[in-house]
Amino acid sequence: MQRQDSQDAPLFGEEDGNIGARKSKIRHPLVSFFHLFFRTSAILVYLLCDIFSSRFIACMVTIILLLSCDFWTVKNVSGRLLVGLRWWNQVDTDGKSHWVFESRKTHTGLLSTTSGAESRIFWLGLIVCPIFWIMFVFSAIFSFKMKWLAVVIMGLVLQWANLYGYVKCKFSGQTDLRNMAQNYLGVQIFKQAMKKTEGS
Repeated sequence: MQRQDSQDAPLFGEEDGNIGARKSKIRHPLVSFFHLFFRTSAILVYLLCDIFSSRFIACMVTIILLLSCDFWTVKNVSGRLLVGLRWWNQVDTDGKSHWVFESRKTHTGLLSTTSGAESRIFWLGLIVCPIFWIMFVFSAIFSFKMKWLAVVIMGLVLQWANLYGYVKCKFSGQTDLRNMAQNYLGVQIFKQAMKKTEGS
C-alpha cells in the first residue's frame, strides 16, 4: 500500500499486514508499561512520601521528574503508538501559535489500526490518574498542606493537558460536524425569520 501525500499524521508508520487478526493483542508491551508506570509512580511517591522520607525537597523533585517523564512519554510516544493520536503546537511564519490535533488514518477495509487492549490501557490511564490529582488538590487545601499544593497542581496541569489534547484529537472530527450542523441550523432559522418579516 502506498503512502498518500497528505498532512494527516505523516509520522505515523503504516502497520504490517494482518492488523485485524492482532487487533485485541498488546503489540507494544514496553510502551504500554511506561504509559502507566510514570503516572502511577508519581501518585505512589506522593502518597508514600511522608511515610518513607521526611525530606520534602527530595520527594518534590522525584514527583516532578516522574510527572515530566510521563508527560513526554504520553505526548510523544504512547499516544502515537497505542491509539494513533498526537497533538502539538506549531508557530507559523507570521509568528502565530497554532495547536494541531491529528489522528491516524484507518486503512481501507479495516475498522482500526490500533489494538483494542492497548486503547483501553491508554484511555484508562489517561482518564483515571488526573482524577487522583484533583483529589490531591482538595486534600492539600483542606488539610492545610500548602507546601504540597504547588506539586499537586503541577501534577494536575500536566496530566490534564495530555487528557485535553487527546480528547481533542479523538473528537475533533465530531466537533467539526457539530459546528457545521449548528451553523446550518442558524442559517435556516435566519431564513425563516426573514421570510416572516417579508410576509408581514
